[in-house]
Amino acid sequence: MAVNERRGLGRGSLVECGLRLLLLLLLLLLGSCSGRIHRLALTGEKRANIQLNSFGFYTNGSLEVDLSLLRLGLREAEEKSLLVGFSLSRVRSGRVHSYSTQDFQDCPLQKNSSSFLVLFLINTKDLQVQVRKYGEQKKLFIFPGLLPDVPSEPGLPKPEPTVPRKVDSGTSTASKPKSTPAVSQSPSGKDKELVLGLSHLNNSYNFSFHVVIGSQAEEGQYSLNFHNCNNSVPGKEHPFDMTVMIREKNPDGFLSAAEMPLFKLYMVMSACFLAAGIFWVSILCRNTYSVFKIHWLMASLAFTKSISLLFHSINYYFINSQGHPIEGLAIMHYITHLLKGALLFITIALIGSGWAFIKYVLSDKEKKVFGIVIPLQVLANVAYIIIESREEGTSDYGLWKEILFLVDLICCGAILFPVVWSIRHLQDASGTDGKVAVNLAKLKLFRHYYVMVICYVYFTRIIAILLRVAVPFQWQWLYQLLVEGSTLAFFVLTGYKFQPAGDNPYLQLPQEDEEDVQMEQVMTDSGFQEGLSKVNKTASGRELL
Repeated sequence: MAVNERRGLGRGSLVECGLRLLLLLLLLLLGSCSGRIHRLALTGEKRANIQLNSFGFYTNGSLEVDLSLLRLGLREAEEKSLLVGFSLSRVRSGRVHSYSTQDFQDCPLQKNSSSFLVLFLINTKDLQVQVRKYGEQKKLFIFPGLLPDVPSEPGLPKPEPTVPRKVDSGTSTASKPKSTPAVSQSPSGKDKELVLGLSHLNNSYNFSFHVVIGSQAEEGQYSLNFHNCNNSVPGKEHPFDMTVMIREKNPDGFLSAAEMPLFKLYMVMSACFLAAGIFWVSILCRNTYSVFKIHWLMASLAFTKSISLLFHSINYYFINSQGHPIEGLAIMHYITHLLKGALLFITIALIGSGWAFIKYVLSDKEKKVFGIVIPLQVLANVAYIIIESREEGTSDYGLWKEILFLVDLICCGAILFPVVWSIRHLQDASGTDGKVAVNLAKLKLFRHYYVMVICYVYFTRIIAILLRVAVPFQWQWLYQLLVEGSTLAFFVLTGYKFQPAGDNPYLQLPQEDEEDVQMEQVMTDSGFQEGLSKVNKTASGRELL
């Protein structure tokens, strides 16, 4: 009795700790979620190249960048010779330019490129920012300051519109902090070099600009990066501080070109999963005597998936209209996303192990798989939500995303072990227990389920990513369509294979019934059962819910 009480207290404390941890994570997510208005503050940063953001722009889309603080942490003489600035490049669909494989001595700000590229070179000596364009950019307009109808920070007054004015070459008009940023044409007259004003105040630099996509030829996926080429040499890095605000917008809202259809897509898929769940419950109600606990777990998974997609769709609607999600709805989306991820892998593993279908008790090996895979999958889902709510420019963003993607693949691979063990068990049992036909039917069904799980993992984890890289930037939402469509098809096929029907060989679990039939045949042939009647054992004698 005392041992049971201690176990109950231990489980209760674990549940309480889990709930507290979940609440803490949700609060952290809520505090860092900013939608499509990005604010990044870096302190003591030593990276030479920082990938700030990637966004798909349509015609009349705009990009606003407000560098409110840049403190290089060097002596004034050293700051004059620094090579620091931003780069804006149009990248291939589904791909963000990576600097991990570049030579350490290779500075992107010193390249003369024939591809689509814009460089913003910060000249701390003359207090100006030189803008250099490469490639055909006839309708890519760059202006100083932010757009006049949006304040740079919440609660601050809207900035006054700035009118570009020409200045003489080599003249700085931004020596004073409050001076109006200047823009000039290059002496060559090719309109490929502009000059923006740079302010210097309290040992820090600041400036702002905005870019407008002027024609369909300039549409595409753009990547914004920050470069400090002084830190390109290993062992000679100097820490610097930076605070930057980035705001991207398309004519129809704050969503990227690939994200605009997601509101309708998730809403439609939510309705599909809801309909599938209602239809599944109707099947369960019509076959009451053949229903197991796992069937109701499958129903709860379908409804949880539907609710998660519904909140996800609503979040995208508010992000598109306001630039940020509603806090309460974002929390509900995070909770349902966590529950969906846990239920999905628990259900797949239980079905694969044959629990409630061919056995009622899990083996020690299967319990170990559950004890490893399920916590890892929950952690992966929580971490993915945290990563998605953080800014791309943080130092550990890319590393954690790659690590957690690998953890998710490991979980998907490990979840196949119960299915393989069940197949081997049925293969061994088919030739020893005298029930060859029944075991072969179950074996065939298990093999089908194994192939289904393999296809589901490949479509949602590998093929979908390849599709995202291959399609144009405005069609990258097909990645989410393939993932959700594959998930719905997997749910439907799993329900069809394991439906609670009387002719389903997978549900012929109780071997006592088969033994009773064989014994009845022996007794009838011997005449011993003559004059006796047998009361059939109903399905209610099984472990039902």
